[in-house]
Amino acid sequence: MTFQPRMTSSVEGITLLDDLHWRRWNGIIADVWHVACAAGARGHYVSRDARLFVVLEREGARSDVQLSADGSPRTVQRAPHRMSFVPADMPIWSHIDEPVRVRHLDLHFHAPTLSERLGEDLADDRLSTPRLDFLDPRLFTLAQLIAEECTGPDRHHDLYGDGLTLALFIDLLRLGRATPGAQAPRATLSPRQLRRVTDFIEANCSRNIRLHELAELTGLSQSYFSHAFKAATGVPPYQWHMKARLRKVQALLANSDLPLTQIASASGFTDQAHLTRSFRRLTGATPAAWRRAHGS
Repeated sequence: MTFQPRMTSSVEGITLLDDLHWRRWNGIIADVWHVACAAGARGHYVSRDARLFVVLEREGARSDVQLSADGSPRTVQRAPHRMSFVPADMPIWSHIDEPVRVRHLDLHFHAPTLSERLGEDLADDRLSTPRLDFLDPRLFTLAQLIAEECTGPDRHHDLYGDGLTLALFIDLLRLGRATPGAQAPRATLSPRQLRRVTDFIEANCSRNIRLHELAELTGLSQSYFSHAFKAATGVPPYQWHMKARLRKVQALLANSDLPLTQIASASGFTDQAHLTRSFRRLTGATPAAWRRAHGS
């Protein structure tokens, strides 16, 4: 069954400024909201799933969005890029003293799916301990990239988002941290596993490939597979996928007279503009210029 956020809320004095932007990855749903909050605005929220709330940008107000677990007022000083981890079924209240515009990211986590992706049970205390109003530059960088995948014109394929969201979840819960002095086992793929995965990517490069598909080919968890693939190839799976897609584009450019619109569609790009931007970023030339230089 497809994961859907299960959340109830009631708000007062909060107005949506833009359309909601969202994306779904394996076990994680990301929402990007842009809202205007009046003085005294407030909200009450309960989610059946754990979630991470990240303030991406704000305009106005000397104070910040105040979050509390019991509805009582809390003084929160304005700080850049604050975030809060809210466990499943934990009520949370928000209050805003002064008018402010806020752009924020909500990440909803489906624990059973993520446990399967990681290949390990998630201890209850990892998902049941709230962390309100904390700062973490690495998590914020990942949150920005995830938000861009929700709102930007050039969305990467699903392998990229799967990798980003899994990396954020691992960092958020501090999973896989080695004991000081302990040597972590090195993730590896056998030659047979690597060939099976790369052949699969080549054969399916024109469509979105999900991380779980590749991990299943090797019998590894998604987290272990991601590290093992990069160790074996020097690049993450999504970059290998993109390079395979561009090799298909180059073959079509050199050996056919198809217009760029058809090549874009046949290669899995959204449109010709998306193809051109991606092609130029990775090769330094536009598809048309490359075709003139390499065409038969």
